Amino acid sequence: MRPTVDALPLPHQLFLLSLNPEKARLDDDSEPVRGSLLSAAAVAELCIAGLLHDRDGKAERTNTPAPPTLDPFLVEVLGDVPPSRSPSWFKVLESRWAKAEGAVRDHLAAAGHITIERRQVFGPIRRKALVAADPAQVKALRNRVRDAVRSDSGSVSLEEATLATLAVDGLVGTMFRWREMRTHKRAIRALADRVDQELPGLRKALSYAIALRRGA
Repeated sequence: MRPTVDALPLPHQLFLLSLNPEKARLDDDSEPVRGSLLSAAAVAELCIAGLLHDRDGKAERTNTPAPPTLDPFLVEVLGDVPPSRSPSWFKVLESRWAKAEGAVRDHLAAAGHITIERRQVFGPIRRKALVAADPAQVKALRNRVRDAVRSDSGSVSLEEATLATLAVDGLVGTMFRWREMRTHKRAIRALADRVDQELPGLRKALSYAIALRRGA
């Protein structure tokens, strides 16, 4: 039996939040930076789990041993921070951004959360269609994260605050449109401040990664 969507690691939840159910594809707006967003979500998950922390602006392993059930993508990201070195947060994000989307997608498919179909678009042209196994669960997750920007930032979980903030930073079109971001600007800022306080260095590194991807 597959775990519920809200029990998945943050990068997997963010992937599902980026999925447009009507088009059976990921949103276009965040496509250039999706790998960086998923890497940032993985780093956030590892920090919240107590496996990584910030030390003088760099990523550092803690003494907490990784559980044997740790998700394979998280294992890869954690491996980019060896116990003997403290790389910059930016370097950690850059290590996996190109492979992040494929890794998370394949893990979701293997666990039965999505199916990957080949659909005919025009003549012999086909494209991959991503279909959520339980659209109602994905919708409920999306609603919870969207509601986070309408609540007191202290009343939502750090995980929800992180997902909402990453979605805003990456312009994930399935989550927030420009008008919503203007309307809830103060709440979004409060969530971002909380993420900056509890996950120092993450959003600064992500901003560099996003600028690099968008500039390219």
